[in-house]
Amino acid sequence: MRRWREYLRMLGEVTSFDYPYMQAHRKLPDRMPALVAAHREALARVREAADGAPIYLVGKSMGSRVGCHLSLEEPVTGLVCIGYPLVSGTSGALRDEVLVALRTPILFIQGTHDSLCPLPRLADVRARMTAPNWIYAAQDANHSLELPSVKRTPALQKDLEISALEAIRRFVDDVNRLPAANA
Repeated sequence: MRRWREYLRMLGEVTSFDYPYMQAHRKLPDRMPALVAAHREALARVREAADGAPIYLVGKSMGSRVGCHLSLEEPVTGLVCIGYPLVSGTSGALRDEVLVALRTPILFIQGTHDSLCPLPRLADVRARMTAPNWIYAAQDANHSLELPSVKRTPALQKDLEISALEAIRRFVDDVNRLPAANA
């Protein structure tokens, strides 16, 4: 996310934070309520400084899922999910309930070879969602938006990431034009 933080600064103000388990250097994440609480605290600090400006939550993998849960309780302008973990890596369970419940505009940035979010399964979920939703599929990329080593060069990897950043910029522009975003 450090590299993404720098990319996102090209689009606007960025505030990042680490979850408590990360700060404590633990490998296992906290349970969802603690993750949402930490995300809520960070959002509260951003709201104080934002002075009414649009707020977008951007998260990678678990952070994107937590941001979706938080947005059900704390309205934000939009969500950007980089590598949303639709399928549990341990149980294989589908994690679609929060997505179907969303009303917040959302952009999925997904690799076409992401085993935690197979694009056909995401398409099925998106068809059931009522929230406005967009997708940017990064060709040949995995869950971490990395190209396979046989195709990856620093230049190609950066091109992929800059293309994804451009998709985020277009999403923000689109959402800022929606009637609800301007109300």
